[in-house]
Amino acid sequence: MNSAVFNNRDCGTCPIRHRAVCARCEQDELDYLETIKYYRSYEAGQPVVWAGDRLDFVATVVVGVASLTQTMEDGRTQMIGLLLPSDFLGRPGREYTKYDVTAVTDLTLCCFRRKPFEDLLDTSAHVSQRLLEMTLDELDAAREWMLVLGRKTAREKIASLLAIIARREARLNHDSTINGPRFELPLTREAMADYLGLTLETVSRQISALKREGVIQLEGNRKIYVPDFNRLIAETGDDTDGGLPA
Repeated sequence: MNSAVFNNRDCGTCPIRHRAVCARCEQDELDYLETIKYYRSYEAGQPVVWAGDRLDFVATVVVGVASLTQTMEDGRTQMIGLLLPSDFLGRPGREYTKYDVTAVTDLTLCCFRRKPFEDLLDTSAHVSQRLLEMTLDELDAAREWMLVLGRKTAREKIASLLAIIARREARLNHDSTINGPRFELPLTREAMADYLGLTLETVSRQISALKREGVIQLEGNRKIYVPDFNRLIAETGDDTDGGLPA
């Protein structure tokens, strides 16, 4: 995903500064965050935290992608979410995490000690309002994903995932419009199959079909180019004009 290099002593060089929970902070609030923040890095495949573990920090994803996974009593697991750059990890007021969090790619987190961060929420409208906005965005994304998993065909699921990632990349890069986006797919095809509830063979077949029909182009193993973003959106099955079906 985003491989930007930043100086961890200077928030001004942070690649997700304009999207993160601190996006609207005044200088005094940034100064306070400086006193409670630290960075953690993880290699791809390394666990960040296990379900049930005490989480003594909250964090923002700076670089990389992490997965949220839930395990059922019989040992079956399901990937239930992805954390992309600028996404928030942890829940103020809750000491323990409900999900396994694993680095999908090399991952850097900007962490804040949980209790001081909770204290800041009581005094800073900028941080608390931004966190509320991010929470509501996450709720909207979860509702969208219910539609993807529950009602869409395999082809529509693949197209929807690609469109979601392309939009996120555009926002991180300050692009007001999406025109011929290029982005690196953060998931292997096996992980995509797990996330979308499909088989590996189905994922490979649908990606090959989208490539063959010119909806996407593959540049190397993981880089995707979308010549016409509107055509990709048409493949998602979404009602983009807001009208009633004919």
